Amino acid sequence: MLLDKLKEYSVVLASKSPRRQELLRGMGVEFVVCPSDAREMILPQWNPDEVVRQLASQKADEVYDRLVPESEKQLLVIGGDTIVVADGRVLGKPHDTEEAARMLRLLSGRIHRVYSGICIRTASEKLVDHDVAEVTFAPLSDDDISYYVERYHPLDKAGSYGVQEWIGYRGISRLEGSFYNVMGLPTHLLWNMLERLCGHSATHA
Repeated sequence: MLLDKLKEYSVVLASKSPRRQELLRGMGVEFVVCPSDAREMILPQWNPDEVVRQLASQKADEVYDRLVPESEKQLLVIGGDTIVVADGRVLGKPHDTEEAARMLRLLSGRIHRVYSGICIRTASEKLVDHDVAEVTFAPLSDDDISYYVERYHPLDKAGSYGVQEWIGYRGISRLEGSFYNVMGLPTHLLWNMLERLCGHSATHA
């Protein structure tokens, strides 16, 4: 089984996101957390899928290169990145509550897409992929937005919302794709990537 094969590695999640940690833990994977210090460089001509793939890759590379000299077991580093795209605009994490409210007003009553990239890095392999989901928000009132921003402080979330929080219960009328992708970690995709990596490693052992 995949979980048994993963015990051969020192699995590291290159993210301080509590949602990614929760989801990876829910998958049954034993891991430690080491947030990335990557500068997260992007180019303006990149498409949204390129942005999340490149940022996930940068995060995994930075942590792998930092930890590998001191690692006693073979390292397996997982990097991830998530962005929200609405009306052609990329929405990252808001800087303050005013920007958070502006983002939610932009999403209100509209369809947007959520892109999540994953990178897995080991000594012999580097796999990068992404997933996308389409989310429809019902119209949100100013009171809805103020209530959510003041009580849930979504400054650490791309697009200024957490699908698993009150705003998701209240506002999301339709979701096409993976719910966990919108949370920040497409678990089905990560599992498939880990199976590919472990299968390839076993074949070339």
